[in-house]
Amino acid sequence: MFIFVNTCLNILFLVNFISLHSPLLFMRVGVLFSGGKDSCLALKKVMEKEEAVCLITVISKNKESFMFHTPNIHLTEMQAEAIGLPLVSIESKGLKEEELGDLKEVIAMAKEVFGIEGVATGTIESVYQATRIQKICDELGLWCFNPLWQKNQVEILKEVVKEGFDAVITGVFAEPFDSKWLGRKIDERVAEELEKMGEEYFINPSGEGGEIETTVLDAPFFKKRIKIEKSKKEETKDSGVLNIEKAVLVKK
Repeated sequence: MFIFVNTCLNILFLVNFISLHSPLLFMRVGVLFSGGKDSCLALKKVMEKEEAVCLITVISKNKESFMFHTPNIHLTEMQAEAIGLPLVSIESKGLKEEELGDLKEVIAMAKEVFGIEGVATGTIESVYQATRIQKICDELGLWCFNPLWQKNQVEILKEVVKEGFDAVITGVFAEPFDSKWLGRKIDERVAEELEKMGEEYFINPSGEGGEIETTVLDAPFFKKRIKIEKSKKEETKDSGVLNIEKAVLVKK
C-alpha cells in the first residue's frame, strides 16, 4: 500500500512538473493587438504563461468605433515586426455590432493559419467588449484569456512604468485632457497625475473608458524600438490625436 501511494504521488508530481515545464503543453494564443499599453501588457503576460503565436488587429475606418482602438493603428504592422510576431489584420467599416463580424473573421483566420487555441485581450472593465469577444471565442471553439480583467487601473499604470514600456499618449477624448497631453510618455510622474485626475474628475486613470489612447514604441519584448520621425497633432473642440506620420525601427 505504501509503495502504491508513493508511486501515485511520484506520477502526480511528474505530471505536474511536465505541465509546468514542457513547452509542448503551452497553449497557442493569438493576442488582440491595438499597439496600445493594455494590449502590449496583455501580450507580455501571455508570453510568460503560454505561447503567443500571432497578433490580431482590426483596422477600423470609424474613429468612433465602440470596439476598437484607432489612433495610429497603422503602426501595428511595424510593432509586430519589432516584436517578431506575425500580424493577422483586417479592415472594418467600424459600424456598431457589424464590426463584430469582422473581428470573428480575423480571429477565424488566425485559427486557420496559426492554429491558435485561445485569444487574449487587454480588456480591463469593458463588459461590452468582454462579452462580445467571449461569444466569438465560444462560437469558434477558442479559449478567451483576459489577463488584465478587473485589475486596479492605477496598478496597471504602475506596471507599465515598472516594466519599462515606452508608451506615449496619442489620443485624448475627455475633459480635462487637452492637446498638451499628446506625446507624453507614461512615466511615474504621468501615472501619478492620471491617478489624481481619476480621483478628482471620476475618470478611468488608465483610459479604459476611452479618455486616452496610447501607442507603445518599445517594451522589454521588442527586439527593436520605434523612433518617431514625423508627427502632427490633430485637434477638435473636445478631442485630440497625435498622428504618427513617419516612424522607423532602430536598434535597441
